[in-house]
Amino acid sequence: MAHQLHLLGVDTGGTFTDFVYLQTAPLTAVPVNTDEPATVQTMAIHKVLSTPQAPAQAILQGIQEMELQPLVEAGELLIIHGSTVATNAALEGKGVKTLYVTNEGFGDILTIGRQQRQELYNLQPAPVKPPVSKELCVEVGCRLDAKGNTVLPLTGIDIYKLQQAVAEHQPAAVAINLLFSFLNDADEKALEVAVDDKVFVSRSSFVLPEYKEYERGMATWLNAWLGPIVASYLNELQKVTAPCPVTVMQSSGGTIAAEQASNRAVNLLLSGPAGGLSAASFIGGLIGKDKLITFDMGGTSTDVALIDGKAKLTNEGKIASYPVAVPMVDMHTIGAGGGSIAYLDSGGMLQVGPVSAGADPGPACYGLGGENPTVTDANLVLGRLPASTQLGGSLKLNMDAAKQAITKLGKTVKLPAEEMAKGIIKLANEHMVHAIRIISIQKGYDPKEFTLCCFGGAGGLHVCAVADALGMTRAVVPVNSGVLSALGMLAAPRARQLVQTYRKPFSKLTSNEVHKAFCQLQQNGVVEITAEGLFEADLTFDAEVDIRYLGQSFTLAIPCDWQQPDLIMISEAFHYAHQAQYGHQMDTEVELVNIRLAVTAPSLNIELPTVDVKELAEVGCGKVYGIAQDVPVYQRTLLSNGINIQGPAIICELIATTYIAPDWQAEVDQFGNLQLTRDSDTLITGNET
Repeated sequence: MAHQLHLLGVDTGGTFTDFVYLQTAPLTAVPVNTDEPATVQTMAIHKVLSTPQAPAQAILQGIQEMELQPLVEAGELLIIHGSTVATNAALEGKGVKTLYVTNEGFGDILTIGRQQRQELYNLQPAPVKPPVSKELCVEVGCRLDAKGNTVLPLTGIDIYKLQQAVAEHQPAAVAINLLFSFLNDADEKALEVAVDDKVFVSRSSFVLPEYKEYERGMATWLNAWLGPIVASYLNELQKVTAPCPVTVMQSSGGTIAAEQASNRAVNLLLSGPAGGLSAASFIGGLIGKDKLITFDMGGTSTDVALIDGKAKLTNEGKIASYPVAVPMVDMHTIGAGGGSIAYLDSGGMLQVGPVSAGADPGPACYGLGGENPTVTDANLVLGRLPASTQLGGSLKLNMDAAKQAITKLGKTVKLPAEEMAKGIIKLANEHMVHAIRIISIQKGYDPKEFTLCCFGGAGGLHVCAVADALGMTRAVVPVNSGVLSALGMLAAPRARQLVQTYRKPFSKLTSNEVHKAFCQLQQNGVVEITAEGLFEADLTFDAEVDIRYLGQSFTLAIPCDWQQPDLIMISEAFHYAHQAQYGHQMDTEVELVNIRLAVTAPSLNIELPTVDVKELAEVGCGKVYGIAQDVPVYQRTLLSNGINIQGPAIICELIATTYIAPDWQAEVDQFGNLQLTRDSDTLITGNET
């Protein structure tokens, strides 16, 4: 994998499908210095409108337009893909008919959940449809105790009962979730074998061998509910790209072979956004910034996350209203993107999103039949997005259509188009600022200590205003920011995140016990990842333990040495982490709950080309609403290392546009990244620029 010559990163979004193609070729001249690389990498980017009903169609279109089909036919292209298929199916409630198998008396566990209200002060909430209807729930009589010992054995009657239910209901999938199966998976495996091979089967001891039967059951059910859809899509993609190998980005930020991904649909729910974090970490490493707040604004949604040395993972994620306990990047997503529709609610208040105009018909300015005003239309009307821009290099913008849509909305509240557009932008920015506060301030991080890293096709138009509102004075707009998630697919390593519940108070625990438990996880991870053609000697292992005070219901993840676990050091690190997170420590015994092991293969050797040195030249100027003087417009491909641009200014490129607000300046680094700074003396937090 490390020597693959042709790589294609593909990120399928709600509006656009993005491509980054990387080719490694030998140098024509032999390097004089033996330390110099003997190869050179060239990069090409592309963007096409997504085809939500058939995502593989847009991928095939992009491959053909980039003239990569000969490489596909020769099997010489490695495709690394971030997919929204699982995400979209979950959000739209379009999973398959799924039978849920559990112990007698626990059939309602997914319906009861944690009894948390979606709306705390709503005394008459609307009824919520249960994930599993009663007729699709099968209860079996076997039972294990809390140590994994058999209390009631699995009988032939139980197996016959399951087989009869499958024959009667003809489900596309079966989810098996038995109590304490994370300690003893024999009964789950026996039930799995009893199901017809044509039915997709998901068992909790494979999906999430961790305590908490509700969260484990939801992950197992989601995996089954979405599994056939993901498997069908990946099979279709592999057919149209055969004989090329295809790998898929997981929610945790590592990739997995498409053949294995088909059985882990629940691990793909943040597949695309995880690619953006992978790329942001890669860019941060290049420019020496390891404290980043990422801000990925696409056409449909905005994803925000925090990187403090490395991307944070969580096992308390959510998709729609469903908890997702498998490891995933700690990210907050809101329905605010370039295509988010602006409207007035029943009280006459302006709202932006979460409904999006999508790819078809898209914003009014696309000229594809859309009539609703969107954030992109507002940026166009304000002049921050030049009317001459061609999105993706081919989609011309229709200023008249955008102005007509904004004007129609403004008439209702007696505002001219420009003021209405300004209000739309201000509200969209506030949505994004609120999302960033959730993943930073509410978790004890001060945004002022971080650099705002923005990407996505629409991110550069809002980066300065969002940073201002958070009191941040540093930002970076990476090179090729409009397709950064696709680049992240190439920068991500093959990886697995493994977990196993191992509950025991520290007073009854030995280091040798913990080491043996980690060894079992290590063996499982090696088996999975070497099945993709990788070598065990190349793998690295990073361990964490979930720790809590005895009696607590929540845990904190503490890094540790899995080969020689030092329980005293782990305990001290937990006390310190608890103090930092909650402001206090307790004189109470510490308990181990879960062990976690990340198994990672080496990343691909990705090198960003350096920019050529050229003179700074304006390619035009334009009018931006609220700014008296003409605003210079630059072409990003014409900028070189060290050039400094004072705001206000607009920087255009094939796949994105960046608006440098007044009081901000942008400096181009050697890789072409725009590093933005502003004078803190002129900063007024919350100021709209």
